[in-house]
Amino acid sequence: MGLVGAGLLGSALATRLLAAGYGMVGYDINTDCRRRLAGLGARSAESLEEVIKCSNRVIVCLPDSGVTAQVLPALEKLPPGALVIDTTTGTPDEMEDFARRLAACGTGYLDATVGGSSTQAARGEAILMVGATDTHFEQALDLLRAITPRVFHVGLPGQGARFKLVVNLVLGLNRLALAEGLAFAEACGLDPALTLEILKAGPAYSRAMDVKGRRMIERDYQPEARLRQHHKDVRLILAEAERRAIRLPATALHERLLEQAEAMGWAEADNSAIREIYRSGSAAEQDCHALG
Repeated sequence: MGLVGAGLLGSALATRLLAAGYGMVGYDINTDCRRRLAGLGARSAESLEEVIKCSNRVIVCLPDSGVTAQVLPALEKLPPGALVIDTTTGTPDEMEDFARRLAACGTGYLDATVGGSSTQAARGEAILMVGATDTHFEQALDLLRAITPRVFHVGLPGQGARFKLVVNLVLGLNRLALAEGLAFAEACGLDPALTLEILKAGPAYSRAMDVKGRRMIERDYQPEARLRQHHKDVRLILAEAERRAIRLPATALHERLLEQAEAMGWAEADNSAIREIYRSGSAAEQDCHALG
């Protein structure tokens, strides 16, 4: 099988599939990512075309659907009956178009979006939200279940992407609420570790506390999921909301705060670095501007 895109998440998916006994040939434009893939036990290809020639099922894991569109002409050269499993968080309408274009070539398309960080994915703790025909879903189910036992077939292509945006909306706001709560506790002179312990024990609990709480307290921002990538997802959420004429005021505020975090230099850090906007001294001013 093939892999296109071996960044944080792509490497995590490769880890799962290689451990399950699948042979893999993979490609990434980044040399370091190719080396990392080879270190996991996959065959590192020197070109996208090499992956296409060697595979009849290809997992795509790229930064956004715009990048997927750039590799689509190569994917259209897969043999009839091949499958493309696209784990990219992208624009739902674009992913529907990818499915139509590949169907015209006799290739099946699944938009199989991942809920969870790269670390969670590598441990098999993520979820997959899969948009695909029934036939293509069944043809890919062995790979999907090798990645995680928690696989949800949510409809046709495009629906996986829409579900991912919903998940990321709620997850991102959970992280923001945690960052704000820790900042408030700190300003009140409360112990951050005890604050986190109490939050996790009580009705305010969210899984974001398990994954990001310690990182926020210790300022450990080694990336599992980069802040700039979540910012991209939030922009996708707002664009989809605009198309559907629904207001998302909390998400609009979140987008402005993520923009501030990027401007402060945290774009490549883990998305738990949203905590740093509360250390900048300007978050309150930014909040007022966004709500005004």
